Amino acid sequence: MYNAHSLRYEKMQYTRCGKSGLLLPRVSLGLWHNFGSVDSLENQKRLLFTAFDCGITHFDLANNYGPEPGSAEENFGRILKSDLRPYRDEMIISTKAGFEMWDGPYGNWGSRKYLIASLDQSLKRMGLEYVDIFYHHRPDSETPLEETMGALSDIVKSGKALYVGISNYNAEQTKKAAEILKANGTPLLINQFRYNMLCRAPEADGLFDALDGMGAGSIAFCPLAQGILTDKYLDGIPEGSRATKSRFLRPEHITDELRTKLRALNELAKNRGQSLSEMALSWALRKNRLTSVLTGSSRAEQIAQNVKILEKTDFSDDELSAIDSILG
Repeated sequence: MYNAHSLRYEKMQYTRCGKSGLLLPRVSLGLWHNFGSVDSLENQKRLLFTAFDCGITHFDLANNYGPEPGSAEENFGRILKSDLRPYRDEMIISTKAGFEMWDGPYGNWGSRKYLIASLDQSLKRMGLEYVDIFYHHRPDSETPLEETMGALSDIVKSGKALYVGISNYNAEQTKKAAEILKANGTPLLINQFRYNMLCRAPEADGLFDALDGMGAGSIAFCPLAQGILTDKYLDGIPEGSRATKSRFLRPEHITDELRTKLRALNELAKNRGQSLSEMALSWALRKNRLTSVLTGSSRAEQIAQNVKILEKTDFSDDELSAIDSILG
């Protein structure tokens, strides 16, 4: 039986999520990869136990995480039942619905029927009575936003989720969603979106300012650009790397021009006493614009390394200017 490290909370920093009463760890663990039916359950345990021992209390899932879809929730539920159940009230568990999950017209997008049915399935897979955060995973232009947000509000009122969030919503969509949720008595807690050194659309879109204005939090997925912002691809594409086996990251994405930028960033990271991945995570958390950064890991050692970045999230103006110059 797993016993959590007694000093785990001394290893982590926690930040209030917007204007809510909820504190989130600066580093959270996403279960998008490495928790499916094709992955080792023993390694999944190592990842979760290491994360919790490092003070990571937030574990993020979605209905379709796998492969196969649903298997990440099933495996998380198995480990929760066998080892983590005594710590349930020390954990923030989130899941989402919005992408295709089952056949037919009712297993996708943002209808009330899909969202409520999907959460019921997720709770069953994980063996939970409620999740802490339930997200709508992506905007749905064909369903009235009032219906989607109304479903989220009713989910909270039913007790099946404590808070609600949205994911992949831009600034304008976020403002509209937040207005509806507020009118329904269930404030928007958080927006989860892609953000990293190579993807800075939320800055240009005004999303950070919008979230600050409405008192909502923020969490970034893919802060390492699916591994691009590591030392893995500096000199080529290693066999067995994600770029050789993922449909989301292909070899043609790793261009010579990009590698030149990565090598320059890597030198800057060395001067800071960090690896490229550490600097990229530190950069995402700079100036406290993000509530938390959502990391994924295939090895327990990576999680411990990611948490180390909390010792060095400050950047000088010269360093930030150098990063901007490198990235163009």
